[in-house]
Amino acid sequence: MIAFVSGPVAALAPDSAVVEVGGIGIAVQCTPNTLSGLRMGRPAKLATSLVVREDSLTLYGFVDDDERQVFELLQTASGVGPRLAQAMLAVHTPDALRRAVATADEKALIAVPGIGKKGAQKLLLELKDRLGAPVGAPAVGAPVTQGWRDQLHAALIGLGYATREADEAVTAVAPQAEAADGTPQVGQLLKAALQTLNRAR
Repeated sequence: MIAFVSGPVAALAPDSAVVEVGGIGIAVQCTPNTLSGLRMGRPAKLATSLVVREDSLTLYGFVDDDERQVFELLQTASGVGPRLAQAMLAVHTPDALRRAVATADEKALIAVPGIGKKGAQKLLLELKDRLGAPVGAPAVGAPVTQGWRDQLHAALIGLGYATREADEAVTAVAPQAEAADGTPQVGQLLKAALQTLNRAR
């Protein structure tokens, strides 16, 4: 198993990064939150999980071992593959998922693309004794919804866009974020922002 990759960031895309390890570019699938912390040419270390299929080998990258462990635990639930597990971590932090499961918060799980009401109920039952209790205390102060601006802006800068372009893209998708029911999904906002930037070029 490849437990982690470490090296300079050679390329960034909306859903992945390439890390140079020993002269070889390793492609790693990442959430927008993970990508927002990466910079082209700068060293990075990502905890990883290798998913083996008959026709593919896919490496998923995470900011730390806790996020990777939750990614792997989520896949022990029936119907949850790596893509859905990653989508859950794109919307919620590991602790937010633990709190959602501990408090049977269906709405938190339904906020993840690909999970409906019945699916959320099933996941709450299956994951109840697997994820454990939240590691940290809930954040106090600014609501979570304010964090999407910083995450999105950092992700766009990391992809090589100028500060002005990132500012304009964040402003352009603000109505979509504010219209979201609950916490805005940074992954979807990043795609919308990239579409806006592509149209402007």
